[in-house]
Amino acid sequence: MERKTLDQRAQMTDLERLRHSCAHVMATAILRLWPEAQFAAGPPVDDGFYYDLEMPHRISPEDFPKIEEEMKKEIKANHVFEKVTVTRDQAIKDSESGRLGGLSERPGNPSKFKLGNLADIPEGEEITYFQNGDFIDLCAGPHVMRTGNIGAFKLTSVASAYYKGDEKNPQLQRIYGTAFKNKTQLEEWLKMQEEAKKRDHRKIGAEMGLFTMDPDYTGPGLPLWLPKGTAILEELEKLAKETEFAAGYVRVKTPHIAKEKMYKTSGHLPYYAESMFPPMEVAEEVDKLKGETLKGGANEDSSTHQPVTPSTSQPINPSTRYYLKAMNCPHHHRIYAAEPRSYRDLPLRMAEYGACYRYEQSGELFGLMRVRELNMNDAHIYCTPEQFAAEFNAVNEMYLKYFKIFGIEKYQMRFSTSAPEGMGKKYVDEPELWKQTEDMVREVLKNSGINFVEVANEAAFYGPKIDVQVWSVIGREFTLATNQVDFAVPKRFGLTYRDKDNADKTPLCIHRAPLGTHERFIGFLIEHYAGNFPLWLAPEQVRVLTIGEDEPLLNYAKGIVQELRANGVRVKGDYGSDKINGKIQSAEKAKVHTMLVVGPRDVAANAISVRVHGKGDLGAKPRAEVVSDILQAIKARRP
Repeated sequence: MERKTLDQRAQMTDLERLRHSCAHVMATAILRLWPEAQFAAGPPVDDGFYYDLEMPHRISPEDFPKIEEEMKKEIKANHVFEKVTVTRDQAIKDSESGRLGGLSERPGNPSKFKLGNLADIPEGEEITYFQNGDFIDLCAGPHVMRTGNIGAFKLTSVASAYYKGDEKNPQLQRIYGTAFKNKTQLEEWLKMQEEAKKRDHRKIGAEMGLFTMDPDYTGPGLPLWLPKGTAILEELEKLAKETEFAAGYVRVKTPHIAKEKMYKTSGHLPYYAESMFPPMEVAEEVDKLKGETLKGGANEDSSTHQPVTPSTSQPINPSTRYYLKAMNCPHHHRIYAAEPRSYRDLPLRMAEYGACYRYEQSGELFGLMRVRELNMNDAHIYCTPEQFAAEFNAVNEMYLKYFKIFGIEKYQMRFSTSAPEGMGKKYVDEPELWKQTEDMVREVLKNSGINFVEVANEAAFYGPKIDVQVWSVIGREFTLATNQVDFAVPKRFGLTYRDKDNADKTPLCIHRAPLGTHERFIGFLIEHYAGNFPLWLAPEQVRVLTIGEDEPLLNYAKGIVQELRANGVRVKGDYGSDKINGKIQSAEKAKVHTMLVVGPRDVAANAISVRVHGKGDLGAKPRAEVVSDILQAIKARRP
């Protein structure tokens, strides 16, 4: 986790302060039990807090009760969280003596991780400690007033994490916990966590056969989509393509790799390099060959499959670098640049379900939520400043349409802006353009009545952004997607349009991805629906179940299957000799949305008995009516 700035810390909520304080109380308790423990960082996170530490004893959930007992003692003691300002030299001295992150000095056991954390504090920034009782920690705060202000808490899990998230650093133990103002809030959260475990997308994904991970062959964080998961994936693409076509988007397709020059021009290199896969070195000719052309076969060494350079050619340049693309925008910029543009061509809305590759640290990979290959519902809108408000508002309206389709009732737009101290460092050094675009985004959000909060110093490097937060039906929060306004990178690529005054101007670019990535969004949907997908999205939409095995009955059932398949319905038939109750149980377990039960009476009446997963038996209906209702429900994408 990136170190928070002082401004970000000042904006921490009361709950975040409480949880940060609880992390210090947990560290105090662990030190009373294991005085040799070395602590690294202990921030608040979305669902609670954690503290990274190193010590010989491997903490397990069996240790939690005794740690929690020590925490209760510290809370009962009601110690003040006292802030102390020190010099850098003093902080180094206290780290070397083992005092920081400890209950006392520890000769021969220096606070090595605190020394590393100290190096991250910029020169000139105030260095502070916070002390509760005997525990002193290098910390910028903020905290609650006293340990007694911490209400209800619970330790939840233990994991491993590399120091500062870098695989080259030592692997530490990470102890997670949570805290709330009172016991009622904690109990409500614990109930939600139990429900979340049942809805875990990794668990349901495996049970339903949606996707698999194969770290030994494909590698960590690279999901393999099975047929049922691919059905969901393709339905989402179909929804996006239909919606975007109606909104005037054009579709494009780009390669999965590009030269280093692409990402240096965009500014992603070198600043984004750690999140990209390492480059590939590819040998390419510097100059044209003199009189000979390299072709397959005659000019290829069959044993190595490497090109053989004819004596008449110039030397091969071994330094050309290619990268797997980590983002689609530079590629789309080059498509924009491929043709001259006029103001009459704008807005140009360019869409692609593009595959991107990001080298997430192994400790951060998590099912479909954090992966290394992402299929993104991406688009870039090139527009004039006068068109910006309408285009940005249309993107927000698209989000609201999707929220309705998927039954997302609670959402929030997190509007991230720049900060003056980051200009030329964290952000493109264009303060006037920052103010202009931030004002434009703020105005659109206010006028549209969309629920949003504004957060300073969290923008993208090239412009303000909006992170879209959604809550599942059980109240679990997810980051769905990001919108970004880009006034800088189009200029880097020399993108222009000829305006009405016959002058060349740089377009604004809106980056948007309302459905995020297949991976994260499907992970969310699995948990949101608990695998009980609506009919249009269900991997197996219909299963026809027979009562009996006589030939007229089987022909009738197979005819229903053929009719539905002819209309694009994902349908299967279960014509076996098992009893109907067993067939129903099998279909229910597989979360088949609609079960069509047919017996001799149904054949005689040209009817079908309908059963819906989670709703039970809906009775017998005429065959034509059942088929028509299924097709209409799929077409309308009924919830």
